[in-house]
Amino acid sequence: MLEINDTITIQDWELTEQFVRASGPGGQNVNKVSTAVELRFEAERSPNLPGPVKNRLRRLAGRRWTKEGALIIQCDETRSQARNRDLARERLAELIRKALVKPKRRIATKPTYGSKQRRLKAKKERGEVKALRGKVQGE
Repeated sequence: MLEINDTITIQDWELTEQFVRASGPGGQNVNKVSTAVELRFEAERSPNLPGPVKNRLRRLAGRRWTKEGALIIQCDETRSQARNRDLARERLAELIRKALVKPKRRIATKPTYGSKQRRLKAKKERGEVKALRGKVQGE
């Protein structure tokens, strides 16, 4: 069980862990031992996450979100399988905590007096430039 905050916990059946061989340097250890972890969280089917949180999580996850509605987190930072497992779970918890925060609504503001004056001045100057493009009248 993974505890996110006081009210939300992720049950073990929602998480699937798969251990694979890591890439990069490490010699015999990296070639023989499956230390990298691939953590799969069935977010779409999770009864613990409200709908708006799932939507924000989908946006935050980006390409880590699958078509089936699962979130996949990979970790191969350390040589230890247990440490990689803990790191992947912590990353998942942090991502869900970020999704729990509701974004603030933007309050529409009026344009300032100065910005209105600058806009009108620019329009007037542009109009004068265009007015000068007309035909020149002779004598």
